[in-house]
Amino acid sequence: MNTLHLKYAVEVERTRSISKAAENLFMAQPNLSKAIKELEDSLGITIFQRTSKGVVPTQQGAEFLKYAKNILTELAKMESIYVPDAQNRQSLKLSIPRGSYISNAYINFIAELDMKQEINICIQETNSLQTITNIEKNGFNLGIVRYQTIYEKYYLDYLAEKNMAFEPIWNFEILALMSNKHPHAKDAKIVYNKLAASSIEIVHADTVIPYISAPNNKKHNAPANEDYIPKKVYVYERGSQFAMLHQLPSTFMLVSPIPEYLTEIYDLTQRKCEMEDNDFKDILIYPKGYKMTRFDKAFINKLFEAKNEVAFKEYN
Repeated sequence: MNTLHLKYAVEVERTRSISKAAENLFMAQPNLSKAIKELEDSLGITIFQRTSKGVVPTQQGAEFLKYAKNILTELAKMESIYVPDAQNRQSLKLSIPRGSYISNAYINFIAELDMKQEINICIQETNSLQTITNIEKNGFNLGIVRYQTIYEKYYLDYLAEKNMAFEPIWNFEILALMSNKHPHAKDAKIVYNKLAASSIEIVHADTVIPYISAPNNKKHNAPANEDYIPKKVYVYERGSQFAMLHQLPSTFMLVSPIPEYLTEIYDLTQRKCEMEDNDFKDILIYPKGYKMTRFDKAFINKLFEAKNEVAFKEYN
């Protein structure tokens, strides 16, 4: 048994799937299955069993995995203490929502790194629940969690349960982003219900709220109109959304305020949007007791600079 086997088992438990775990670990599924079998043989127990809900731990497996996670956590702490010059490495593992001002921050951060030294940056754009998991289990240093403030209690309770600290970044209202050629782009006032009834909405597909099942999650209400027909395109990354907004003038998206250079490149406009519960918050999260490196702090400085660039503009 080695620490890699422990990491493999913990990832299988997290994903409830051998194939998904293999994908996340960048290895072939048969190799992962073989490694898990070798681990089970060495322990003399069955760690996982297949069920209708996926691959789940047995009773003995759950007990083993609890110890495995504790061992991996302690090893990570030990490495941070004894690995030479850890504070000086140009490294960052960052888990964030799909927000353009945040991407602007890490681009500006990377631009100022020393090209003569090793650079090791890992950035994952994902939903808030996965970001919390990335900080807790997957070795990420910092995360940014985005939520509607009506759900704040759920998120803060969940962060406390996971022993994580947080700092507010900002509160903001979601804007409607669309092509300058969109039929409603020049309207005196943008109302979500009217926009959604006549346009295709581009939506980030994997929003999940702690303690609330996915079907009960909602970012906003559907138009109260018997003739309303939902028209949505679900995406998991930001690149395609800009191409669609630019090339399909019938589309729109609800976003945090974005840097002006993106609206200029893609010929877009961002407008205030009247909708229910339009109050959102971004917070910075990290493990309690985590000692930030100077590169963590440098990124955070760029983050607030990028936030200020869009936060104080007037949107109509």
